[in-house]
Amino acid sequence: MRRRRGDRGRGRRVAGVLAGLCALAAGGALLLPQERQDAGRDADAGPTGTRSTAANGRHAADDTDDACERPEARSPAPSEDEGGETVQEIKERGHLRVGVDQNSYGWGYRDPNGGSRQVELSGFDIDLAKRIADEILGPRGPGQEPNIRFHAIPTNQRVPAVREGRVDMVVRTMTISCERLEEVSFSAPYFTTGQQVLAPARSDVRGYDRSLAGKKICTAASSTAHLRLRKDKEEGAAAVAGADIGTTVPNQLDCLVRLQLGEVDAVVTDSALAASQAAQDPSVALKGEEFTEEYYGVAMAKEADDLVRRVNAVLRDYVSDGGWKRAYDRWLEPTMKKPADPPPAVYRD
Repeated sequence: MRRRRGDRGRGRRVAGVLAGLCALAAGGALLLPQERQDAGRDADAGPTGTRSTAANGRHAADDTDDACERPEARSPAPSEDEGGETVQEIKERGHLRVGVDQNSYGWGYRDPNGGSRQVELSGFDIDLAKRIADEILGPRGPGQEPNIRFHAIPTNQRVPAVREGRVDMVVRTMTISCERLEEVSFSAPYFTTGQQVLAPARSDVRGYDRSLAGKKICTAASSTAHLRLRKDKEEGAAAVAGADIGTTVPNQLDCLVRLQLGEVDAVVTDSALAASQAAQDPSVALKGEEFTEEYYGVAMAKEADDLVRRVNAVLRDYVSDGGWKRAYDRWLEPTMKKPADPPPAVYRD
């Protein structure tokens, strides 16, 4: 696959900037510059599955199932109806509040080489969030008030930000999981990934196996990576039986900083994020293969079924009109180094 050298070089140059921003984000949700004018109003606002081979739109697991074996297949069918209470509230407010990352290269990050006077957020998740805002509220021209307000939130604050009503949704490399479905609702999946090991390129770590014995592993608190490692540790899995998994951080990128400082020996995170981090720092590399299969979704409030259905309609159109593919080719193909397709949408009804 053809490699874009300019993009890779740019990734290395922004690594230091991202690491600095990570420390800021770890302190809590940050209000990004374009939304500061609405800070007071926002502050008062209230409220591992198996890959599906089913055809697009086929019915799947129902929310009333006792067992949650396919969390990615539990979102409601798309609808363009905008008469629901949640969507109407967003329309009356005039902008969409979205929780995002500002530290993940290719996904949601500030690009100091972008050329604009104010460094704007860029990335795959940012493009998707903007598409959702444009579909619900209509695109805005020069001089008009923006239709979206970004809130930078650390990894471990994604669910609380939705539950506490600080944001309408989170678009932030967030895996759909059975545990999270107990607290928030998700859209249909928009990206497929899996857990993988990131370690120094010259390390003797080979992947998620016995080579991790005696190693100190870093994960983000409340991440699916940390939950998997803790579960495997409790069950005596060979890969982590002799490893130290006690290092957790609020923001996933903090693990890369710990790795660079020599404070940990390996990181476990989504392969999509690990690939972006390896692009920023050529001294680290992905080790072994993905050892889970997971799906990113847009997280929303449990009671916001109308908004979830509307977002699913946006995702359907985003895929069908080529928007998803264009965003992937621009932001992720240079680091993932392979073509990709969106996962099939499988709904509960």
